[in-house]
Amino acid sequence: MEDLTPQAIVAYLDKYIVGQQEAKRAVAVALRNRLRRRRLPSEISREITPKNILMIGPTGVGKTELARRVAGLIDAPFIKVEATKFTEVGYVGRDVESIIQDLVENSVSMVHEEKLKEVESEAERMAMERILNYLCQQHLASGKRVAAKGQARGKGNSSTITVAGGLQGASAEVAKEDGTNQVIGAGPRRAGEKSSSRRERERFAALLSDKQLEDQIIEIEVGSESDGFDSVLEFSAGMSREEMNETFSEFMDSYSSISTRRRSRKVSVREARRILTREEANKLIDFDQVIDSAVQRVEETAVVFIDELDKVAGPKIDVGADVSGEGVQRDLLPIVEGTTVMTRYGPIKTDHILFIAAGTFFHSKPSDLIPEIQGRFPLRVELQPLSQKDFETILSQPVNALIKQYSALLETEGVELVYTPDGIAEMARVAVLMNDRLENIGARRLHTIVERVLEEVSFSASERKGEKIVIDRDFVAARLSDVIKDEDLSRYIL
Repeated sequence: MEDLTPQAIVAYLDKYIVGQQEAKRAVAVALRNRLRRRRLPSEISREITPKNILMIGPTGVGKTELARRVAGLIDAPFIKVEATKFTEVGYVGRDVESIIQDLVENSVSMVHEEKLKEVESEAERMAMERILNYLCQQHLASGKRVAAKGQARGKGNSSTITVAGGLQGASAEVAKEDGTNQVIGAGPRRAGEKSSSRRERERFAALLSDKQLEDQIIEIEVGSESDGFDSVLEFSAGMSREEMNETFSEFMDSYSSISTRRRSRKVSVREARRILTREEANKLIDFDQVIDSAVQRVEETAVVFIDELDKVAGPKIDVGADVSGEGVQRDLLPIVEGTTVMTRYGPIKTDHILFIAAGTFFHSKPSDLIPEIQGRFPLRVELQPLSQKDFETILSQPVNALIKQYSALLETEGVELVYTPDGIAEMARVAVLMNDRLENIGARRLHTIVERVLEEVSFSASERKGEKIVIDRDFVAARLSDVIKDEDLSRYIL
């Protein structure tokens, strides 16, 4: 975060999003202000609230991608929701407070995965030790056992002698009826002589290290520690209000009461390594610390993206039977203003969560929102529609450009795709034409166009290994000509 200057943030966003400089600058400043706030004394920082952003613009111009990339850049908990999915309090449907519940779930999962990576090497070492023990035990159990019953001296004394076979220098153990054991060894070992069990253990360790026992089936013992931690983390979204109001202490009580009963499983060494590494890693992680860190991360750095806010603008717009859009706005207001929401992980303060809202506002305008909501989104940026030139750039320039993705996919089949500038321009031209004739869905139209152009190549790629295919204007036009001429365009382009 220290290196994330506004210029650096904009430069990062330029790698993935074409144009929309005003929106990028607004987001960059909002993120930088959060870092500046944390540098201030607590008595001042608590008074500084985030400058929430309202993005206005047509669909498919980068609003959602902008928010998603920002969350990935700052490694912060992030959630995207649609305002139309929520209902006014008192009606059946999702409660707006579930936004924060889902956000905390994401944060806990994020922190948990980070902690797992921190202890991964130690957990793998411990898991290998357990696998080695299981292999040695299995080897001893599968060896020949010689049992001899004899009458010992004295009245009614008998004993059972068990010898572990298959190992040189094995010892014999006498199990007496009085419950005591007597080990009859092969005599004292010479100086420097290793026991047979130690030699076998070293042999198995070498085989494990060389990955020569990956398919060997072994029987291991696992308990709820291996999956209990994960099960605590997995909660369904859209919980009832009563569930969301459960206190933190109740949650910790339920976590501490998880059963530790063991059970046996027969798995391959490869699978055992994965299971036992996870189990040992969970033992090394302090779950209380995970929760504390996750809660702090939500309260200080989380980003919530609320899409389709324009659909609930104005009291006359309905988002469902009997539910007013204004009612949803009023339910959202406390969370955006700053309140405390009870979750399974305890109370969460929303005062410093950054909210980014977006909407097309074709059939309404931002002033149709209730005044309180308008006041909580002081920064408003308008995103511009995309031109043909923008489409050409989107196809070829970003790190995750579409033509780069398809080239990588077909390279796995040995097919090389070469795009010419006129071929890219033709795909962009057709995308603009389709958006003009049909509903304008912005850059999302490019997915359909590229898929249509490369459909035949993708289908026969396995038979065209080693070929070099040039995607020029003629190639594109030949595959899109029927789409352009056909009056029933919806048959081809959604």
